[in-house]
Amino acid sequence: MSDVLMIRDVPKEDRPRERLIREGAHVLSNQELLAIVLRTGSQQESVLQLSQRLLHDFEGLRLLKDASVEELKKVKGIGMTKAVQIMASLEFGRRINQMKYGDRHVIRSPEDGANYVMEDLRFLTQEHFVCLYLNTKNQVLHQQTVFIGSLNASIVHPREVFKEAFRRSAASIICFHNHPSGDPAPSREDIEVTKRLVECGKMLGIDVLDHIIIGDQSFVSLKEKGIV
Repeated sequence: MSDVLMIRDVPKEDRPRERLIREGAHVLSNQELLAIVLRTGSQQESVLQLSQRLLHDFEGLRLLKDASVEELKKVKGIGMTKAVQIMASLEFGRRINQMKYGDRHVIRSPEDGANYVMEDLRFLTQEHFVCLYLNTKNQVLHQQTVFIGSLNASIVHPREVFKEAFRRSAASIICFHNHPSGDPAPSREDIEVTKRLVECGKMLGIDVLDHIIIGDQSFVSLKEKGIV
């Protein structure tokens, strides 16, 4: 029998995948993260040993990040599938690293907000209630359609609006909805919904900065109307 320590021989609580779930990805070593990507070793070698050897052969991440599929396949135990998995993981990390907050759209005024969603909303034949979730610099983190249909206070549930804010760690929200008639004048229901959301935001510590009603190449800001 071989003395190779296989992943199944490692106590479950000490295995990379279980540690990641329990403690977070940041606590894992490069070897352990790579082992999760590779998933399996071979009959002669555990996935942890394969990961360690791979990192050694490429001098850690320094050369591994630029390795080609053919270079990876030269390593014993790395076939096409594992090579592709490594390449995909490295490229995913590279793309995330290239993301810059400066690339995010900044909302500085009601006009900025209206322009951001105008083309998405102006031609819709049903009312859509849309939220922009912003960070502390008023940069757009996410846009989401929360409701579709006629707006009234009984169906616009704050929990649906603010659930996404918590998920995105948003500091503030700007709400929008369109009037298919093309006339952005606010209705009584629009005002009631806005006040309700603003009050909920105050309790939750997430500012509702504005509610902007989109018409056909026109808009009304309820903040500018003094309602927000």
